[in-house]
Amino acid sequence: MSSRPQIGTTLIRPLVNRLHPYVPGEQPKIRGLIKLNTNENPYPPSPRVLEAIRAAADGRLRLYPNPTAQALREKLARFHGCKPENIIIGNGSDELLAMAVRTFAEPETRLTRTRFRSKARVQFFQPSYSLYPVLAEIHGSEAHRVPLNPDFGLPSLQYLRRRKTWDFRAALSFITTPNAPSGRGISTAELRELCMAQRGVVVLDEAYTDFAYENALALSLDCPHVLVARTFSKAYSLCFQRIGYFVGAPGLIAALDKVRDSYNVNGLGQIAALETLNDLPYYRTNFEKIIATREYLGRALAELGFQVFPSQTNFILVRPPRFSASKWLKKFRARKILVRWFKDAALKNFLRISIGTPEEIEALLKAAKAVLRRR
Repeated sequence: MSSRPQIGTTLIRPLVNRLHPYVPGEQPKIRGLIKLNTNENPYPPSPRVLEAIRAAADGRLRLYPNPTAQALREKLARFHGCKPENIIIGNGSDELLAMAVRTFAEPETRLTRTRFRSKARVQFFQPSYSLYPVLAEIHGSEAHRVPLNPDFGLPSLQYLRRRKTWDFRAALSFITTPNAPSGRGISTAELRELCMAQRGVVVLDEAYTDFAYENALALSLDCPHVLVARTFSKAYSLCFQRIGYFVGAPGLIAALDKVRDSYNVNGLGQIAALETLNDLPYYRTNFEKIIATREYLGRALAELGFQVFPSQTNFILVRPPRFSASKWLKKFRARKILVRWFKDAALKNFLRISIGTPEEIEALLKAAKAVLRRR
């Protein structure tokens, strides 16, 4: 009598058994929680966007959407001063990051480990978006981590060359700009210098660029090996619809399109993104409100003894006083406020706080004061 195969041993690839999946921020399971842990926009989509979605919820739902999101690509091309061939749309920018790994990096083999290591190397600065190593490991590539400066700034090109930590021939490099989870901005001049020294593909992940002082979109049109990633989630209140895009040279975009899933972007999401681009003044007003609230929160927490790091995003990173960051997480949660704490060593002393509405931020500050009074 043959024995049944054991789950986790014979039925699953060894590589998958070794994986540590990406852990998203906690989703509320009880009512009344103030959610400041996943960097969502606190303001709803434009009324015009909501009406466009409602109007599209008709008999079209039985049909497949446009497979390449052609109308959205054309609209974005006009917005960015390029051609539709410079743009590919994804199911959120996360799908495009995964596609970039599959398109540009080789899985590790005995040959790549001994002679062509850079071809299987996906590199990124640490700390940054924790999805990057997961995507590399899923593909079987090397996840190459390079530390940021202690203040979360980008190391200089001279330092990277002298220390030989950064691989200038890596198949794929991810740079989060502004950085997450620190919130620190990176100047376009710094990014250009690093991109021009790079031999492989560089993805500048600009998920939070609408809250920053500058962006590096021009590099994706000037440099044939640079892609810029954008999303409609953070600034444009469309997390639920999952719409992201890359801008870059037609050759890179065409290569990515070869590995794209068919009908990868839902039709309602395409309509929502198109209407978003028709109502940009509404969103720019929200950007200004979020930035003003961010600066207010930073000043208020600093007065309470928090170490607040400069931010060009819709969140701030802080080192809390008196208690450990993990204890503050629990104390905030006990007061029905969710913030983000990361277990890894580089971030265990910090909390990341999303920028909510003024009312939500006042509730957080009230909770912080209560915690400090109780000791």
